[in-house]
Amino acid sequence: MTMQILDGGTGRQLKRIGAPFRQPEWSALALIEGPEHVVRVHRDFIDAGADIITTNSYAVVPFHIGEDMFQNQAGELLRLAGQLAEQAKRSASRKIRVAAGIPPMFGSYDPDKFEPDRAIDMLELFRDSLLPHCDLILAETLSCIAEISAFQDVFSDCDKPIWISMTLEDETPEPGRPKLRSGEFIEDALDTVLRQNVDAILFNCSQPEVMADGVLKAAGLLGSDVLIGVYANAFPPQNANSAKANEEVSEIRKDLTPKRYAEFAAEWRALGATIIGGCCGVGPEHIRALRGG
Repeated sequence: MTMQILDGGTGRQLKRIGAPFRQPEWSALALIEGPEHVVRVHRDFIDAGADIITTNSYAVVPFHIGEDMFQNQAGELLRLAGQLAEQAKRSASRKIRVAAGIPPMFGSYDPDKFEPDRAIDMLELFRDSLLPHCDLILAETLSCIAEISAFQDVFSDCDKPIWISMTLEDETPEPGRPKLRSGEFIEDALDTVLRQNVDAILFNCSQPEVMADGVLKAAGLLGSDVLIGVYANAFPPQNANSAKANEEVSEIRKDLTPKRYAEFAAEWRALGATIIGGCCGVGPEHIRALRGG
C-alpha cells in the first residue's frame, strides 16, 4: 500500500522560524499574534513532501490559552486554524489533505485530569469549528481509554475519515506489551476503539524507540481495512514528569537526525504502518527524508 506522509511538529517549527511562541500559549500564540507564520509552516511541510497537513489547533484548549479566552475566542481561533490550513492546501501544486487536529482537552500526558462531562462540550466545539475546513479528523496524543471514548462519542458519525492517535509510555518494563500513558494496555484501548467507526489507528508524541511495539500489536489486532500510522516526537522520555510537557519548552534530542528518523520509519513500514509523519521536534528536514529527498 502507498505510504501517506503526515507533516511534522507545527509548534516547534513555529518556534524555529521565529513566530510568536511561548508557554503556556504554545502554538496558539501564532494564531493570535501572527497567523501568517502558521501558513508558512504548513507550506514548509508541504514543500518537504507531506501529503497531509494538520490544523494548528492543538493548543486551543483552556490549559494553554486560559479559561476566559477559551470561552470567548476558541471557536474563532479554531475556525482560523482551519482556514489557514485550507489556504496552504489551495496554494499547493499537488493534492494535499487537511486533518482536523483534535488534541487532548486537558493537557498532554495527563489522563488523570480528564473530565468526561466537560470534554463532550469542548469536543463538540472543535467538531463544529473545524469540520467544514478538513478532509479527515485526527484525534491526537490520547493518553487513556476514556479520552478515546469521548472523542468517538462526538465524532464517530461525521461523514469524514476518523483517525485516532494514542501516545505510549516512553519507557515500558514489559517489552512487547505497550501501554498508554495511563498505564492501560494497547489491546484494551483497541478493543474500545473498534466498537465504533474508525479508519486509522496511529501512535504519536512518544519516542520512536517504542513505536514498533505499538505497530506490531495493532497489526495483529486490526483488520486490513483499518490503517496504521506513526508520528513520533524528538523529546527525551516524558514519563517521569508529565507537567513538563505542558509547562516547559522541552529540549530536543540531538541524535534524532533525518537519516535516523527515516530508519525508524522503515521499520514501522515493514511492520505494517502506511501513514508516517512526525510530532514535536520533527521538522521539514525529517519529512523530506521520509519522502526520500
